[in-house]
Amino acid sequence: MKTARPTYISLTKFAWPLPAMASITHRITGMLLFVGLAFLLYLLDESLASPQGLDNARALLALPLPKLLLFAVVATLIYHLVAGVKHLLLDFDIGDTIEGGKLAAQLTIAVSAILIVIAGVWLW
Repeated sequence: MKTARPTYISLTKFAWPLPAMASITHRITGMLLFVGLAFLLYLLDESLASPQGLDNARALLALPLPKLLLFAVVATLIYHLVAGVKHLLLDFDIGDTIEGGKLAAQLTIAVSAILIVIAGVWLW
């Protein structure tokens, strides 16, 4: 006798394709940028308040944790920007095949990683 019960599918055991993971990561970085924007706005407000505020912002960024937070926001921005360009190209029907999607996801991750390393060297 067959039942009409739904089948349980564990998402942790599901093999996500690389283009799907790149797209989901693009959405996640968008949300993280929204949260990280508060830190950037605080730094901007502090640095523009007065000359002493600029010194305070520089002193704050000399500490390891705020510098790491700034690096995380910059890395998130870089990935989101590169993945956004990939999505714009897909909107123009460039790389919209399965093979093109895989290649675009690989290029997105590779270019983002290179740019993030460059930004890390520049910040530290």
